[in-house]
Amino acid sequence: MNRPILSHLAEQAPPFHVMALLERAQALEAAGHDILHLEVGEPDFPCAAPIMDAARRALDRGQTRYTPAAGLPALREAIARDYRDRLGASVSPAQVVVTPGASGALQLIMGALLNAGDEVLLCDPGYPCNRQFVTLFGGVPRPLPLRPEDGFRLTADTLEAAWTERTRVAMVASPDNPTGNRTDGAGLAGLARDCRARCGTRVVDEIYQGLCYGAPADTVLRHGDEAVVINSFSKYFGMTGWRLGWLVAPQAWVPAIERLAQNWFLAPSTVAQHAAMAAFGEESLAIAEQRRQLLDRRRTLLMEALPGMGLPVVGGAEGAFYLYLDVSAHTDDSFAFCRDLLERTGVALTPGLDFGAHHHPERYLRLAYTCEESRLHEALERLRAYLERP
Repeated sequence: MNRPILSHLAEQAPPFHVMALLERAQALEAAGHDILHLEVGEPDFPCAAPIMDAARRALDRGQTRYTPAAGLPALREAIARDYRDRLGASVSPAQVVVTPGASGALQLIMGALLNAGDEVLLCDPGYPCNRQFVTLFGGVPRPLPLRPEDGFRLTADTLEAAWTERTRVAMVASPDNPTGNRTDGAGLAGLARDCRARCGTRVVDEIYQGLCYGAPADTVLRHGDEAVVINSFSKYFGMTGWRLGWLVAPQAWVPAIERLAQNWFLAPSTVAQHAAMAAFGEESLAIAEQRRQLLDRRRTLLMEALPGMGLPVVGGAEGAFYLYLDVSAHTDDSFAFCRDLLERTGVALTPGLDFGAHHHPERYLRLAYTCEESRLHEALERLRAYLERP
């Protein structure tokens, strides 16, 4: 009897639709076309110089050996201190586990909390990879279908209606991907208390935490300790390729989480950890703030221009660097729209199908304002000409 070589997990993992578009965009670039990349969630800023300098010093000193599985003690202390100094939250270094990216943090949390058959509620639309981490541990990802009339925001009523006796975890991001919606810390804490009352756990993805507009950055940890938090050095600190994140969990859980980290990862990248120590310095924080202001200007430019082109922004877009656009006035297939737009104009966007099965995802697309303003002006001109074509 012949058995398949690959597992069901490997065979059934869905692709990112945007990757096909990215591959085509790169091919067009290689052929000499000018491509405006508004599809990938990575800003155009280089890694800040103080972080690069710290990495070089670590290499010069030979600091390349394994660290403890939970991370360098000094980095765990620096993360806890940043919660106190910048965000006003009381976090013990013993609650912090440094991880190989936020993906590593999510893997550890799901591994620590889930048994086979446990349900995890995930916002839809939402970051698609989260579903795969649930499946990895035998969990059952269940969508929380958010409504466009609510601006794709999670409400307590939506959570209550979706909760079942098998629900173990509910996960929310603030600010989120793809809408940029933000829930303040008090609202997140209330949802966390609701989960705890049902003997479940709220996991809050705060990887875009520093990138907030119109209100200061906040954390659920400032409003209580009922939630588990995952975060990353990738977005606010601009360290995407360093693959370094962290989680904050109840201190009693950390020994078990650390045991999982020992078995799965041994330790996070040593050089990345030494580099990340510099992210909390005054110079690095000043650079991060300057870049946040630049992103806010880009956001304002687009939010003022797009609705007049028949592309209304859905949700508040109060954070991250994304706008979620309703393209239904122009098409009933946003993937085909994105593909044709790329071929005709060189503007690359992400179709809504990548973010779940919510209320007609083919009506939506995501725009990442991850290139400089002059390029955004060019993208708007090309998009306007495309929409006005005969």
